[in-house]
Formats: sequence, C-alpha cells, structure tokens
Amino acid sequence: MRSNALSVSPSERGSTFDVVSDASAASRWFAVYTTCRHEKRVAQHFGHRDIDFYLPLYRSERKWRDGSKVALELPLFPSYIFVHIKRSERSSVLSVPGALALVGGTGGEPASLPDAAIEGLKIGLTEQRVEPHAVVRVGQQVRIRSGAFAGMQGVVVRKKSGFRVVLTLDLIMQSVAVEVGEEDLDSLEMESSLYESFCGLRPCLNGM
Repeated sequence: MRSNALSVSPSERGSTFDVVSDASAASRWFAVYTTCRHEKRVAQHFGHRDIDFYLPLYRSERKWRDGSKVALELPLFPSYIFVHIKRSERSSVLSVPGALALVGGTGGEPASLPDAAIEGLKIGLTEQRVEPHAVVRVGQQVRIRSGAFAGMQGVVVRKKSGFRVVLTLDLIMQSVAVEVGEEDLDSLEMESSLYESFCGLRPCLNGM
C-alpha cells in the first residue's frame, strides 16, 4: 500500500514585519477539526488562501459491487488536517468553510504540535506502509529503534506472522498502524504515552 499527502507552503513575502523575536509569535503546527469527509475541500481552501497545511493521505484499494476495483487516496486521520500558523492567525483558519475548531490543550488555548512529529509523519508516509487503525489502549508498549519513526512509542499488535506497532496521536485521538520488524522494537516496562511526541496534550476542542 502506497502513501501520499497533500501539502502546500505559502510564498515568501520578504517582509521584516514577520520577523518576530518573541518565540510565542512563531508559526507552529496545530490540528484543525473539520466537517466529516470535507478534509480535501478544506485543504483546497487553505491552498487558495495561502495557508500552510498538511493533509496526510493513504492509498486504499476498494472493490465495487460490480467487481471493479479502484485505488482511493483517503485522509489518514478522518476529520483532521494540520496547519502551520501563528496563534494570531487562528481566525483566518477558522473562517475557511468546513474548518470547525483548533484542537486545544490546557487553559483553553490551541495546543501546538512539535515540528519533529509532523516531519516524522511526512517521512514515514513515504518510507513505510501506514494505514489508519482503531485507537488501542491495551497490549505491550514499545519504542521503535530505527527508521522515520525512531524514538516513538506505541502498542504492539501481532497480526499473522508479522508485527504492527500502533502509534496514537493523543491530541486528536487517532491512530495509525506501522509494520515493524521485531528487531526494531524495544520493550517498555513502565506505562507511558502511546505517542511520546504528543505527550501532555488533551483532546479537547477550542474555537477562537
């Protein structure tokens, strides 16, 4: 199964006004909750409005009633899309049709995601087989040793002759399953977050 993604970056404006020393004013990644099955439409609006976004997609083979098969590119995280913006630009994002809310953390503020987590997801989608998976809270917890997902924690699910590690993005309560060799896994004895990069972020929704 191949993976793909929609993404776009805004053009360089060259204005010194955007160069802000305050780290809190810098652009960060945020998760946007969207209308169901409107993720690609929202992504198109973001592109038209020069909003930097990332919509992870995966390829799925479907079979119709007449026996014909078709390959579809579907959102990896249904009803979610990521944007790279400043906190002050929230209103621009939420003015897009279908963009319902920014996923928040504590204190009623939108919770940002680590750049490394998004970059790892982008690389992982091109290098490994990734697909959606139901959120799993039981099973052996492990840390991946090598590859694009190295250092990330998840839950091992044994399927037939191979291993799958379920990585959960706690912020949006969504999971993906990645095929990993047993030699690339380290067992974790103590209970920890399923996805270390997103530790401490709560899955609550905030608008403005």
